[in-house]
Amino acid sequence: MPRTVIVVPDLHGRADLLAEAVAHVEDSYGPEGHLLSLGDAIDRGPESVRCAELLLSLQRQGRATLLMGNHERMAQEGLQWFREYSATGNPAHYRQALEGFRWWMGNGGESVRREVQGLTLEQFPPALAEYLDALRRVVYVTADGEIHAEAPQGPSVLVSHASPPVRHPQYPSPESAALWLRPFDGPFPLPEGVTYSVHGHTPVRTPTRLGRHVYLDLGTYETGRLALLAVNVQGRPEVTVLEGPGNPGAARRYAVFGEPLAARTITLLGRPER
Repeated sequence: MPRTVIVVPDLHGRADLLAEAVAHVEDSYGPEGHLLSLGDAIDRGPESVRCAELLLSLQRQGRATLLMGNHERMAQEGLQWFREYSATGNPAHYRQALEGFRWWMGNGGESVRREVQGLTLEQFPPALAEYLDALRRVVYVTADGEIHAEAPQGPSVLVSHASPPVRHPQYPSPESAALWLRPFDGPFPLPEGVTYSVHGHTPVRTPTRLGRHVYLDLGTYETGRLALLAVNVQGRPEVTVLEGPGNPGAARRYAVFGEPLAARTITLLGRPER
């Protein structure tokens, strides 16, 4: 029987809502439900390392596929160069490692340093390093629930953090561009056979379709609202929004574009009024 693939967008340290998402998937789709994380599971929110640990555990069990977001890419930069320095002893590699670390700290990584006392390149959390090493950039989901690294011959749904992979003068490769581009940088062509694509990265007030692209990032770390999308290759996807602790009013400053997608809302117990 085909498994259901459920896309989980930007968590940004909300391990509590990730746990709620896992429970919802188990209740709704059974043990075969497979999570596909869009990346940006770290930074900004309170429990980045816990998010990484939970996602790694799901991946080891064969219950999740993990994609890279731009925040993971920033976290990876300094670590990669520090590994180069450890292997070569070249001071230039250490300088590049420090530059990469500062880049991350200035763009959300400071929250991880608050979470992990004494976070440095020399004392990088092993679970976070393992998580960064496990990430993919672009995948394709087919109707049987299988996940592919390349576009298959039949119909599929493309899933990546920010946009479909396209050539762009600002980025070294299409898969790099797929971590950073915004909807307004399009239009984005899709490979033959891809029916639509799914992304996070750009906060929206409600799950949104723009042409053949779906955007799910609801600013979870501050709004407490997490969108889950069950992939349907040939038709409209099924979208559920979990509402937990947070400030949903923060979404007023998010972009409005395209067509809102119909979504079922589940209010989690104990959610405070804001």
